[in-house]
Amino acid sequence: MQIAATIARGASEAKHCRPRHRRTFVLGRALGHDDAMDPDLEAARQRLDDKKAEIEAMSAMSEAARAPVMLDQQSVGRLSRMDAMQQQQMATAQERARKRDLVRIEMAERRLAEGEYGWCAECGEAIADKRLAIDPMAEKCVHCAAR
Repeated sequence: MQIAATIARGASEAKHCRPRHRRTFVLGRALGHDDAMDPDLEAARQRLDDKKAEIEAMSAMSEAARAPVMLDQQSVGRLSRMDAMQQQQMATAQERARKRDLVRIEMAERRLAEGEYGWCAECGEAIADKRLAIDPMAEKCVHCAAR
């Protein structure tokens, strides 16, 4: 009777525990299960590479826009200079955002190499494929990102 109560209590506690899928995945690889790259991971790697190439191309194209504004008052009026300075600042801000994205891509590539890609860094749950399709650099599931 006491053993049955212990088993029942253990089963009810197990229902409330969050599974750590990441550990199961790593354990499965350690036990010698299918070690070939998952097609979804290969697609994720391709999306990351495409995004990285796109960011680098945009960065190269906007290099001239980030150049310092010439303050020659004879060739350009005051309002035109102010407009040019504003555009230069916007281009600089966009470049900072692109650099942040490049860092996020590098982090995602590191997670791919370590077998951690697709798992939430905070709770360990799987990140939805649709979320990874939209943002292949995502490191948190929707629930943890919303917190």
